[in-house]
Order: sequence, then C-alpha cells, then structure tokens
Amino acid sequence: MRVVVAMSGGVDSSVAAALLAEQGHEVVGLSMHLYDNSDPAQAWGSCCTLDDLQDARRVASLVGFPHYIFNFERQFQDTVVSNFVREYAAGRTPLPCAHCNSDLKFSTLLERARGLGADQVATGHYARVDRSPDGRWRLKRSTDPGKDQSYFLFSLTQDQLAHARFPVGSLPKSAVRDHARRLGLAVAEKPDSQEICFVPDGDYASFVERREPALALGGAIVNEQGRQVGTHGGVHRFTVGQRKGLGLSSSAPLYVTRIDAETSTVTVGVRSALERTQLTASHVNWISIAAPTSPVRVSAQIRHRHQPGAGSVVALPDERAEMIFDEAQTAVTPGQAVVFYSGETVVGGGWIE
Repeated sequence: MRVVVAMSGGVDSSVAAALLAEQGHEVVGLSMHLYDNSDPAQAWGSCCTLDDLQDARRVASLVGFPHYIFNFERQFQDTVVSNFVREYAAGRTPLPCAHCNSDLKFSTLLERARGLGADQVATGHYARVDRSPDGRWRLKRSTDPGKDQSYFLFSLTQDQLAHARFPVGSLPKSAVRDHARRLGLAVAEKPDSQEICFVPDGDYASFVERREPALALGGAIVNEQGRQVGTHGGVHRFTVGQRKGLGLSSSAPLYVTRIDAETSTVTVGVRSALERTQLTASHVNWISIAAPTSPVRVSAQIRHRHQPGAGSVVALPDERAEMIFDEAQTAVTPGQAVVFYSGETVVGGGWIE
C-alpha cells in the first residue's frame, strides 16, 4: 500500500514513516514549508523550521523512500495565523494546533496523497483509529495517556479518518525513541516541540498587536458587580481563568471571568465565579455517533490537559451542541475545544462559545 507520511522532522513522524516502510508499505514522505524562515523580523520556534525539513529529508534518505517539500506559506497564514489573530481580537482564546491539524494538514495531505496515488495518510500523532461494528470510523486516545493528542483531532471527518494512520498511537513515547535508536535515526534524542511555532517566545499579545495595532487601545477592567477596578492594554492580553498579569490589588486572588471584545471590557472575580455547569459549542463534529437528538452520557475535556468532566451532551440546530456537567468546571474558555469522550473513544467535539 502506498502511504503518504506527514514529516515534521521530529522523532514521532520519523518513526511513523520508518515503521510503515518496515512493514512493507510504499512510503512517500511529505513536509510542509509553512513560513518564510529568512524573515529577520519574525522569530520561529523549534517546529517546522528549515532544519526540521532537512531532518525529515535525512530520515527519508536513510530509510530509503522519496521525500517532497510543499510550500504552504499562504495557506498557513490564511488558515492558522489569521484565525489566531481574529480569535484573540474577539476576546477568545484560540487553539492553533487543532486548526492546523484539521483545517490545513489533514485536508491538504489527503488531497495531495490522492494526487500521488496513495491510499492512506499517516502522521506521528499519538492517537488511534479503528472501525465500529456499524461501519463508522472511530478516533481513540493513544495508549500513552501522557502523550495523547486525540483532543486536537476531534474535527477529522469520516472520510479523513478512513484514510488516516497513526503508527505511533499504540506506543509509549519511550518505545518510539527506542525504535528511532534501533533504526539509527539522528532525531532519536531530538526534544519535543512545546511552543506554538509562530510565537516561540510565548508573547502572544505582541504578536497579535503587530497585526492588529488598534487592539492596544485598551479598556476597562470591572468586577462582577460592574464597578471599574482598573484598566487594561487590550482584550487580546487576557484569557478566561487568567490570574497573573492583571495589575490589580485585592484581598483575594482575582481571575478573568469574562471578556467582551465589543466594549473592550474585562471582568474579574474570585475563583468561584469561574465555575460553570453548562456550555454550548459550535461547528460540532460527531464521530462515533450521529448527532444525538436526546442527551448522551459522555466525559468532556475542555482543555488539552484538563481532567474530563462527566455529564450529558445533546445536539442543537446549526451544528451546535449543549453540554451539561454533573459538577461545575473551572474556566470554560471561549475559543478552546470541547471534546466528548466515551471511554477512550472520541464521540465528537466542537468550539466553545
């Protein structure tokens, strides 16, 4: 079987490609050039750099399969970076890795794979895919809970899942590195990328301001009663649940509880004011089941490292859903993903409103 493997230059995608080649598949490596690394005004992180692309090419050469680099600078800017800026400007907290995986990488890779006559697309994600008895494709958590990335893949369609392979999804990270050493891959000890690739210093506010200078005009910080308690330098500098950097003096710790971009108002309150038992989500993608017309029991994850909370979810019109938790959840953040699980299986997911 011919398989196109998305190669970032890291150890996970490198081992994914090498394992498929060992299994006898006809592997074609494909790397995405996402941004102009020569721009001196822009710093880039340790992911998807020119060095990473060269690492991917060296792995392909060593293992013995063809490797291609495609330029996706424009698509990356239009799909991922622009969304990142718009979301912060709207007072929401974006999740660029999820948009990059679903809206850019998988949709584009599947199209390219078909053009290359390939049957499957593989990545180094820590997740699994199988098929249920009723024929639906299912997305499942990795067997390594500390590396599980199914949260970022919730928007994959049935067609995409039908053609997706995750060769390292059933392996612990330690085993992936062991395979890399066994195969003599130079990336065996390469550290994982942790930061957002286009904001490597973590200064999201400055990044957004360079693209939307008007956001720096700022506005008022108010308490839960609506009384002004301070001022701020722009709603893009805040996220729901944030405690540090508020510049306020208070007898009790204060947290951002709401952000209103239209009025440029940031509301703060005590920790209990962050608790919510209900949320709605938009652009919901149902994977393991059809959109449920009556409540279905699930556990819902509202952040990547969040401990899932039990409750019931039901589909609403216009690809929306409502989730009611059994117990209050802290810092339900607009712009982040909520992913619904049944055990290790992804039921579906959407974007928190």
